[in-house]
Amino acid sequence: MIDDLEELVGCESFSADHAAVAKSAEVVAEVGTRRLGAAPERVTIRGVSHLRWTFGQPRVLLLGHHDTVWPVGTLRDMPWSCRDGVARGPGVFDMKAGLVQLFHALSGLPSLDGVSVLVVGDEELGSPTSQPLIEESARGLSAAFVLEASADGGALKLARKGISRYELLVHGRAAHAGLEPEKGANAGIELAHQIIAITRIAGNVSSSSRPGSLSVTPTLMSAGTSTNTIPALGRVAIDVRVPDVASQQRVDELMRALTPVLDGTRLELLGGPNRPPFDGTASAALFERAVEIAASLGMPPLTGVSVGGASDGNFTAGVGTPTLDGLGALGGGAHAPEEHVLVEHMPVRARLLTELVRSVLA
Repeated sequence: MIDDLEELVGCESFSADHAAVAKSAEVVAEVGTRRLGAAPERVTIRGVSHLRWTFGQPRVLLLGHHDTVWPVGTLRDMPWSCRDGVARGPGVFDMKAGLVQLFHALSGLPSLDGVSVLVVGDEELGSPTSQPLIEESARGLSAAFVLEASADGGALKLARKGISRYELLVHGRAAHAGLEPEKGANAGIELAHQIIAITRIAGNVSSSSRPGSLSVTPTLMSAGTSTNTIPALGRVAIDVRVPDVASQQRVDELMRALTPVLDGTRLELLGGPNRPPFDGTASAALFERAVEIAASLGMPPLTGVSVGGASDGNFTAGVGTPTLDGLGALGGGAHAPEEHVLVEHMPVRARLLTELVRSVLA
C-alpha cells in the first residue's frame, strides 16, 4: 500500500492544470488496473480526466478524486516521505491514500460483480465537469462509499453542509477622482453597501434552521483600477454553507433580490448552489452497519460527525443514494504543509471497506 501511495503522490495533480491531472489519471489507472485486474473507462469532460470502473450491473459505488490543491512544483518543497509510520507529500491525505485503500479493499473481494468505482479529477474545484457523471453513476444504487479522508480520530462523516458559491459584480461609472468626481458612480462604495447587505442574509434565514449552522460569508473582494479614478467595477466572492435545501433556496432568493443603493450603479450576480446538503438520514443505516462490522473486526469503536466542508458525497446523497463518507485515511493537515497520513491505519480501513461492500452486495 505504501508503494502504491508513493506512486500516486509522486505524480502531482493540481486541479487547475489539466495536463497534470491527465498524467495523474494515467498513474491512477495503472495502480487501479494492477489491483482490480481491469482497466478503467477514461472519461474526459472539458479537458478534465476522470476514471470509471464498472463490474456487472452496479449496486455499490466507491467514489474518490485524484486532483489536489497543490500547484505543480510543490513536491520539491514538500517531498514524499514515509518515516516512523507517517507518510507525507502533497495530496497524501486528501485524498490519494483513500484511493489506495479503495483499490486494496476491492482486491480483497472474491468478485467485483455489482461494483462501480469513480475517480474524478476536479473535486477540489467543486466538481464542475464531474457532477453529472457522479450523479449518473450513483443514482438508484444501494450505497455510495466516499473515500475522502476521515475526520479527527478516524471519525466517519455522516452529514455535510451544502455549498453555494457566488460572485457579485458591481458596475459603476469611472471619472477623475480630483477633477470631476461628481460625474462618476463609485462601484467601491456600492460594493461596501452590498457587502453589509450580504452579511445580514444569514440572520434572515437562520430562524428556519439550527442556530449557527448557516453562514453567508463575503471573501475575496476588489474595486478600482487606480488611486485617482472613481472605481467603475467592484467584485466580491461569497461563500455560503447551509444545513438544508430550504435554507439553500432561501439564500439564493435573497442573493438575487439584492438591489443597488447608489444612482448609476448596477449589480450582476454570478454563480449559485454548488452542492446540495448531505444530511444524516442518507448515512444512518450504513453507519450502523459500519459500526457493527468494525466491532466484528476488533477495531476501536467507530464514531461519526457532521462537518461544514462538502464533498462529492453531497451529490450522491442528493440523488437519494445512501452515502457514507470519510472512509479514507487517518491523518491530518489537508490543504496545509503538514498534510500527513498515519499508515498503520490504512490496511485496517481497507478491511472495513471490504466488509462494507461485501455486506451490501450480499
